[in-house]
Amino acid sequence: MSNPYSEIFRAPGTKGFAAAGFLARLPLAMTTMGIVAMLSQTHGEYWLAGAVSATFALTNAALAPQISRLIDRKGQSRVLVPVTIVTVIAFITLLVATRYDWPVWTLFVSALFAGALPSMPAMVRARWSEIYRDTPQLGTAFAFESVADEMVYITGSIFSVGLSVTLFPEAGVLLSTICLAIGMVLFVAQKSTEPKVRPVERHQGGSAFALRPVQLITVTLIAVGTIFGTAEVTVIALTRELGAPAAASLVLGGYAAGSLVIGLIFGAMKPKMPLARQFLIAIGVAALTTLPLLMANTVPVLALLLLVSGMAISPTFITAFGLIERLVPPAKLTEGITWAMTGIAIGMAVGSFSSGWVIDQFGASNGFWVSVVAGAIALLCALAGQRSLAAPAPRATRQAAVA
Repeated sequence: MSNPYSEIFRAPGTKGFAAAGFLARLPLAMTTMGIVAMLSQTHGEYWLAGAVSATFALTNAALAPQISRLIDRKGQSRVLVPVTIVTVIAFITLLVATRYDWPVWTLFVSALFAGALPSMPAMVRARWSEIYRDTPQLGTAFAFESVADEMVYITGSIFSVGLSVTLFPEAGVLLSTICLAIGMVLFVAQKSTEPKVRPVERHQGGSAFALRPVQLITVTLIAVGTIFGTAEVTVIALTRELGAPAAASLVLGGYAAGSLVIGLIFGAMKPKMPLARQFLIAIGVAALTTLPLLMANTVPVLALLLLVSGMAISPTFITAFGLIERLVPPAKLTEGITWAMTGIAIGMAVGSFSSGWVIDQFGASNGFWVSVVAGAIALLCALAGQRSLAAPAPRATRQAAVA
């Protein structure tokens, strides 16, 4: 039996852009935690560290879809090069401002411009779509990317915080900046796999977010992202309450590992069930597995329940991006994928804040109630959107674009 993952890398250039894309997307996981670790050590104020980090994250959530929309119209190379230069300069300014104790406002301005960081997961998925559009291999490629995302978030935050603590405060953000610069140079240099720029018809003008499938998937993923953000904060608080704060990283690692393993298995499968139904089932499993988390009263039980809960993450992402690829015209694909990624990021921020408030008010054991509510909302959104998500793909538009 052939390995489906080796098959997707037989196309020329796939190994190169996948490796470069992995390196260039590391800042997505390293920067937010890296800024907190850096500024909390140099300035001794967590509110400042959190505020600067939030400035970067929220600016990126607002700008990334607009940058991707421009990329759909102008091409990856023409946009990624200047945007990356701005981002790298902003990160270097942030590092210098931190090292030499510049005024606080320079930290916020630097973080604001650094928010121009492009959505590399969207760029890489757009290249896979260009190569394997309307083939079974595309689902496998998206599964591989979901696993890559998990690996980035596992290794990125560990490296970022670990380096900042063991070497010097700026080490984590410095490494992420270097990864961005090198990875982007290698990625842009590979012209052969760059998606073609396709003209947008007049009646299809405007943002990809105006498309109902993009709206439905983005809103659903905000709720799903809330589950993830809640898990991170609640695990840290609950393990501390249970007297084993050092176990938090292992428990969260198991959460991601469950997603990674199931993602590899799911990507190797070729289910014949409609994609919209697969998405609904994945969301249903994600919602259902939040309920047992309310009963976690020991670290081993918490680890086991989160391992099971994590198994719904990758199938949710794989089917969500598969629906975006199928239902969004190729001329708007990068923006459509970026909106979905933005939804996850917004949800994680909402989950972190909401669960933090609940924990402060009602105790660590009640933090997972936010996950339960978010899971129910995600399931309702997926149910309400079944008709739109099950609609036929715009084949005429795709065929015209390819021609």
